[in-house]
Amino acid sequence: MRTVKDRIRHAISFEIIGLVIITPLAAWLFDMPLHNIGVVALVSATIAAGWNYLYNLIFDHVMKRIVGHVQKTLLLRVLHVMIFEGGLLVLLLPFIAWYLGIPMMQAFLMDASFTLFFMGYAFAFNWAYDLVFPIKTRDDFVRTKA
Repeated sequence: MRTVKDRIRHAISFEIIGLVIITPLAAWLFDMPLHNIGVVALVSATIAAGWNYLYNLIFDHVMKRIVGHVQKTLLLRVLHVMIFEGGLLVLLLPFIAWYLGIPMMQAFLMDASFTLFFMGYAFAFNWAYDLVFPIKTRDDFVRTKA
């Protein structure tokens, strides 16, 4: 499984790259001031970072218990990101509606748009992250010590 340090690097890099992409794009698409979308994006990223850490920790522990390892197949990655984004949608919806002063339905549509973006982004980011920072197995540690 991943170390605490690795999980923190993952969560922070995911959110920073995501913010750089989504903030100007969302301001343009929703025709809202950049600073309003920026606050929503920053607060959302902070909540998402905590959720990301907790969710991935729980998911990996459950996966390890059920299948004996944490290597994710394509189908499991799709399920992983869908559950993550669904939970985040529930967490962020009230804040977005309140901060932007918009009806819940409009906030839902906006949040759903963010979710669709981040589902694709999360899938690509996590796949790339696993390639760049593969999970070290017990054999890797034995080989490096020998």
